[in-house]
Amino acid sequence: MAKANLALVGATGAVGTAMIDIINNRENIWGEIRLIASARSAGKKILVHGEELTVVELTPESFDGMDIAMFDVPDEISEIWAPIAASRGAVAVDNSGAFRMDPEVPLVVPEVNPEQARNRPKGIISNPNCTTLTMMASLGALHRGWTLTELVVSSYQAVSGAGVAGIERLRDEISALAGTNAGEASEDVLKTLEGSGLGIDVSPFSNPVALNVIPFAGSLKAGGFSSEEMKVRDESRKILGIPDLKVAVTCVRVPVLVSHSLAVHATFANPLTVADVHKALGEEPTVRLVDDPAKGLWPTPSLVAGQDPTFVGRVRQSLDFPNSIEMFVVGDNLRKGAALNTYEIAELVASEF
Repeated sequence: MAKANLALVGATGAVGTAMIDIINNRENIWGEIRLIASARSAGKKILVHGEELTVVELTPESFDGMDIAMFDVPDEISEIWAPIAASRGAVAVDNSGAFRMDPEVPLVVPEVNPEQARNRPKGIISNPNCTTLTMMASLGALHRGWTLTELVVSSYQAVSGAGVAGIERLRDEISALAGTNAGEASEDVLKTLEGSGLGIDVSPFSNPVALNVIPFAGSLKAGGFSSEEMKVRDESRKILGIPDLKVAVTCVRVPVLVSHSLAVHATFANPLTVADVHKALGEEPTVRLVDDPAKGLWPTPSLVAGQDPTFVGRVRQSLDFPNSIEMFVVGDNLRKGAALNTYEIAELVASEF
């Protein structure tokens, strides 16, 4: 069989770096691998499968000869360049939000709807938001068995969801607050940070994130909802093929570097038990059960960071809601939440060659 040629756009960013780690730690199924980034990153050397590759500048010609192009760049870059890649003959697998709700672009999670990867009239496949992806493998498995009807989610999202700037900001805040008594009085964290030159005016967040939680992630949308909350609602409906799924979401930013956590309340058309959930999720190769509360065993971001599977624990049958399950799901937002799922979609496409 011929091997597909693979391009990675955004190779030097936070998600791109995670993508290269994934590529290096999986079987090399590719012909040529081409790393693409902005002009300022062009010329950098990166080791991929033992070969030192030179990052090339993003141009239309950079896609020539490529069969698949993975995009790990902001929406406004993908909006322009994913169609260009498709016009040059590459299937564009896009990790941004630019095309997720386009009815002519499939939104794919390989564990849930792999067949949609072939349904790409624009030559583009979209990767879901990292928050949605954290729970999708487990919800997809349960939906197949019991038919999901309602979903209530609260997310606890790592600062890496805001990119490298989010990671750097939390590290800077931790350094500035270390050894102080900040956190005991109203706004003393903010005042301490301002005294260290770390005012909110130079932060990617609206409030201090260290020693704090921020009940908002994303941009403001109609009705007071955030863009992250709307993504979870709309994307869950599209991926699962349930256009009338009832969804309620609250997204929260927490002082964690890597891994999003979700408290999930899911209601199904048919009765199910904790044992049913354990069995179904135990059969999912990309899900790990960590669920022994008596021994203090449950998923946490520090356990999950750097790992490919999503982790599920705290599985309970709701006391007051029929056919409903409560569970806590954690996934590395830079891996399964972004880079890994994008790469797995690319693997699906590569299998066509």
